[in-house]
Amino acid sequence: MSKFQAKSNAIRAVIDREGGYVNHPDDRGGPTRWGVTQVVARRYGYQGDMKNYPINQAIAVYDQEYWRHVDEIANYSFDIGVKLFDFAVNSGTTRAVGCLQRLLNALNNRGKDYPEIEMDGVVGPQTLAALKGFRRRRGEEGLAVLAQSINGLRIAFYVEIIERDASQEAFAYGWLARVVHL
Repeated sequence: MSKFQAKSNAIRAVIDREGGYVNHPDDRGGPTRWGVTQVVARRYGYQGDMKNYPINQAIAVYDQEYWRHVDEIANYSFDIGVKLFDFAVNSGTTRAVGCLQRLLNALNNRGKDYPEIEMDGVVGPQTLAALKGFRRRRGEEGLAVLAQSINGLRIAFYVEIIERDASQEAFAYGWLARVVHL
């Protein structure tokens, strides 16, 4: 499968998980279709009713707003790229990449395997070098552990949201099931 086709499949899978139009009263995102909030759709020029938001525009938003941040990571591990992409769609790219950076720092053996990196939530040369160093040290098995560890931090983040704001319990099962089945 080509890199383009793999990315397209990942984007389509997120759209399938997100579903169609939603406007839940407790959802901070407001009116949403295909997982794209009205605020994001407006930022990309869409002015219509979110009930009619076209899927092709959602695909373009996912590519430009989220996938581009994880594209280079997916070259090292497509599984990590997909997990970060899905996390970014729900919680923002900075948070998703920040979790990867946090884990890479925790797994660098006090800087012996590769240097500590700044946890800025941006995929840059330091993050990619750390990921390369991690892969060199731990191999494919290590990348699989890292991917599942990202999901672990993601679950912890969702539980923290729910503990801070009981209204978000309406989404708890869906959030956790999404991560578990990813």
